[in-house]
Amino acid sequence: MPRTADTASFKFNHTMIRVKDPKPSLEFYQNVLGMELLSEKRFETFTLYFLAFNHSGRDLSADEKEKSRFTREGVLELTHNHGTESDPKFEGYANGNTDPGKGFGHIAIAVDDVEKACERFEKLGVQFKKKPSEGKMRHIAFILDPDGYWIEIVPGSLTL
Repeated sequence: MPRTADTASFKFNHTMIRVKDPKPSLEFYQNVLGMELLSEKRFETFTLYFLAFNHSGRDLSADEKEKSRFTREGVLELTHNHGTESDPKFEGYANGNTDPGKGFGHIAIAVDDVEKACERFEKLGVQFKKKPSEGKMRHIAFILDPDGYWIEIVPGSLTL
């Protein structure tokens, strides 16, 4: 069904996941995956971190990042509920791939070369759920973020 005039301007803006501790999560998404922090919004009991890839070919100013937060596609929102990082009773969040809480599965990141990206992830000590050499689908991988969320690594062009 083609888009109508009513939905022509709609964009898939962001996905939100909760994180136990923002420090390792921001380290992972910025330094392992190469996303940029667009903005950080602190509230009384929680903080929101918005990240995305910068494909503009130039560094964006803080104002440009802030303004683009809700106008672009492919944004990841990390939500940190204050206190979870230091609560010894906090068991973490369900990643959506096991019971209880099955539902959410993963986010996916497209890369030029899955094997090369996975070699880099290995050098950085990233935990794998599935390497390209494992399983039936040899052209993809799954890595885990600090909270155990699955991230599928796919080639930029993939035929299923």
